Amino acid sequence: MSAGRERGLTALLCAAGAGLTLLAAGRAWATVTAKNAITPFTLDVTGGDLGATAGALGWAALAGLAALFAVGGRGRAVVGALLAAFGAGIVWASVTVTGRADILAAAGDRSALLRLGSAPEVATSPWWLVSAAGGVFVATAGIVTLVRGRRWPGLSARYERRAAAPRDDADPAALWKSLDRGEDPTAAPPDRAARP
Repeated sequence: MSAGRERGLTALLCAAGAGLTLLAAGRAWATVTAKNAITPFTLDVTGGDLGATAGALGWAALAGLAALFAVGGRGRAVVGALLAAFGAGIVWASVTVTGRADILAAAGDRSALLRLGSAPEVATSPWWLVSAAGGVFVATAGIVTLVRGRRWPGLSARYERRAAAPRDDADPAALWKSLDRGEDPTAAPPDRAARP
């Protein structure tokens, strides 16, 4: 597999992971039902209600995705390490907030009826697993970037200035070829630029 294609697949994996995390953050991770309350009710608790950490790290992973293309060399290794850390943080934040006490605390912040002595039932949905899976994708993309990213092409390598080849101003075809190489036709040739 070529280095450019490998970079593209890694970026796609990172984007998919960040997208899954952000999608899951707005969905109901748990449902709290208080049948024996003064007024029976059912309340959905989203990932954002349980804590904004996973969603914030999902946005950070998207920013890291842009940096994946913009930097090269050691900078890309740093981006890979950050993406791996963001992914691990997403997994941690998704798993640790789904305990009964955390869900009841988040639901209690949204409804005062829950605090009136009812014994609510808590049912979790698989959206927290979707968020955790997104974190695994982001972490995997970060590890691949850290290990193999140095050999990937950079975004700006195409536009780097190369040494100008000597040109013959008398030959129009040579002038067009120099333009194709990206040389500036208004710049003095190297031998003339050195003279005062």
